[in-house]
Amino acid sequence: MKLIAGNSNRPLAEAISVCLKVPLTKASIRRFSDMEVFVEILENVRGEDVFVIQSTSYPANDNLMELLVTIDALRRGSARRITAVLPYYGYARQDRKTGPRTPISAKLVANLITTAGANRVLTMDLHAGQIQGFFDIPTDNLVAAPVFVQDIEATMGRDNLMIVSPDVGGVVRARAIAKRLDADLAIIDKRRERAGVSEVMNVIGDVTGRDCILVDDIVDSAGTLCNAAVALKERGAKSVRAYVTHGVLSGGAVARVAQSPLEALITTDSIQATEAVRVSRNVRHLTVAPLIAEAIERISNEKSVSSLFD
Repeated sequence: MKLIAGNSNRPLAEAISVCLKVPLTKASIRRFSDMEVFVEILENVRGEDVFVIQSTSYPANDNLMELLVTIDALRRGSARRITAVLPYYGYARQDRKTGPRTPISAKLVANLITTAGANRVLTMDLHAGQIQGFFDIPTDNLVAAPVFVQDIEATMGRDNLMIVSPDVGGVVRARAIAKRLDADLAIIDKRRERAGVSEVMNVIGDVTGRDCILVDDIVDSAGTLCNAAVALKERGAKSVRAYVTHGVLSGGAVARVAQSPLEALITTDSIQATEAVRVSRNVRHLTVAPLIAEAIERISNEKSVSSLFD
């Protein structure tokens, strides 16, 4: 087994390396003066089982191109199998046509990764599970639920919990965590007027006096979570926290969270934290390095990955 880290999330790749007790393969990933990507693998990879760790987070296009060029370099270096490990799969929100003459970019990115030469994909908490079907190669979609449940039990226990989905589309994800915690489930009925702007319309479920936990896959502008927190507080919630897998947190999202009723926003390290996130008083990170490392080891040893979902 060999591990190669792109530049998008070096700390996570190093943590995975420590968990597996496998050093990162030496590689030079750099830019020419016109920002063209150049990759050189500095170790022999012929016949090796290689895992490329690269989140396609901001800057999404640069990190995606790094991944594609790295995969091509490995393919031409005669690697036996190349697995693209994407803790965060960018473009996943463009998973369907939302209007006339609009793209399905999640499918396009899947095609690019496959054409570049990847034999397998390992990712986590896809925005829509159906994106796995966009790939014509084996795809494993890990879930962060076990990591979240462990933290919830350690910090809040199981009493008086109410798991809340911030929109109808996230009910399956929220229900899975509610089932693990033996907790009740509530749903936010939301109307989105335009991209990046959401308006809470109604709360389905009695949240009075409950410790509410919002569960989602991606937090970008944080408008949805903050509006949901306000709605829950107005309806008598005792406290509101949010557990979100991918902390994109673009623009003024961190400041928005700080000014909201959210007591805490807990995300994973699938995306490298910005300085604003690191110094925030109510944004906290959980590592998914052990989870991804276990999945990598099982794939390399041809063992079941599905048991990690339990």
